[in-house]
Amino acid sequence: MASSASDRLAGGQVALVALFVTALVTAQLTASKLLLFDIPVSLPHTGSSLVLPGAALAYAVTFFASDCYSELYGRRPAQVMVNVGFAMNFVLLALVYSTVQAPIAPFSGVGQSEFSSVLLSSANIVAGSLLAYVVSQNWDVVVFHAIRDRTGGDHLWLRNVGSTATSQAIDTVIFVTVAFWAAPTLFGVGQVYEVSQILALIVGQYVLKLGIAVGDTPFVYAVVRAVRGAEPDATPDPAAD
Repeated sequence: MASSASDRLAGGQVALVALFVTALVTAQLTASKLLLFDIPVSLPHTGSSLVLPGAALAYAVTFFASDCYSELYGRRPAQVMVNVGFAMNFVLLALVYSTVQAPIAPFSGVGQSEFSSVLLSSANIVAGSLLAYVVSQNWDVVVFHAIRDRTGGDHLWLRNVGSTATSQAIDTVIFVTVAFWAAPTLFGVGQVYEVSQILALIVGQYVLKLGIAVGDTPFVYAVVRAVRGAEPDATPDPAAD
């Protein structure tokens, strides 16, 4: 029985780290494309359309994975995962850049310019993404456990939604402001967007992320229950801070 519980914890740890890293890499590679979705209601600054970076969905998955990881393995392991992930962003950038700079075969099915434009995000996107990541993900872990301490380990839904809602707001404001205003204005990298466009990006991205934060709560419960083998709110955190 003890072995089975240990196996579940070990398997869950590998799976959640894999999900976190996969979503993080996907977010970095898809951040430069802007998406537009029509919605049935009109919202301030964005109207009846949501405009958001292509990385928004993948990046929201990283918060789902980190919240599950925080609940199951504790604050310190979650912070280690987040900060190792931050360092791995630079490994990703180095590998992508070296591949872009490598000589291309004349019979390659993908041209050099197309390959570069798709995989190598501009400096403003990279700067905004990295800064938003390191601040918001660490905030998410800290707030998650602050709520957990205040509620005595009860109400997993509250710490999941509360930590993600606040951290996603921080992430969205930092990323959009740095990538589409600060970096282009101060350093001349990337396109400077108008204030109305920046507000539309912030609102569109945050609405989607907030919806995911609320909608993924049953899945957080399901993951925690599957790994622990017990009701999430009834079982003490197995990992000490």
